[in-house]
Amino acid sequence: MDTNRMARAFAPFETLAADLIPHAADGDDGSHDIAHILRVFRNAMAIQAEEGGNARILAAAVLLHDCVAVEKNSPHRAQASRLAAEKASGILQELGWADEDIAAAAHAITTHSFSANLPPETLEAKMLQDADRLDAIGMVGAARCFYIAGRLGSGLYDPFDPLASERPLDDKRFAIDHFETKLFKLADGFQTETGRKFAEARHDRLKTVLAMFIDEI
Repeated sequence: MDTNRMARAFAPFETLAADLIPHAADGDDGSHDIAHILRVFRNAMAIQAEEGGNARILAAAVLLHDCVAVEKNSPHRAQASRLAAEKASGILQELGWADEDIAAAAHAITTHSFSANLPPETLEAKMLQDADRLDAIGMVGAARCFYIAGRLGSGLYDPFDPLASERPLDDKRFAIDHFETKLFKLADGFQTETGRKFAEARHDRLKTVLAMFIDEI
């Protein structure tokens, strides 16, 4: 698919998207590809429609929030958002953005990541973090969890103790352990009222996915 066609999906920021899409997705991780970025964009715009803030800065931060790829099991994973923010700053500078707008987008990118564990201090940063985390819960979140587990060579579950009743949780070995170690915790950390509202529904879906999974094994 050509860049201009993809850019149209990011309306009303088609021009910005056309400039940034070539830089947006780094690597071959299907859980952090252009489809993920588009879902996060739609989440972000839905939140921004209720919360306000600078939509242009938010759109740029969404488009570039994963512009540096660091694998989930890499010891450098916590640095991914900082590296992405640095790369994004250079890209936006080349496009002639004002320094304060570049700094705002970079802050949002730096603080969006769960692994970075940094507090978002601006509305745009809070909205990006919420929009990205929405994609980690619900049906899509469950699908991404299983995809990443396969990518990293993990099993789906421990066949003798799937819910870790008598063993420590280990989401590096078993995909469904990740529901308890991380995914079920995300709904409590949303930054905006609108994000929290969306998260409640997706959290319930995530619980349903696990319940149905357990029922079938």
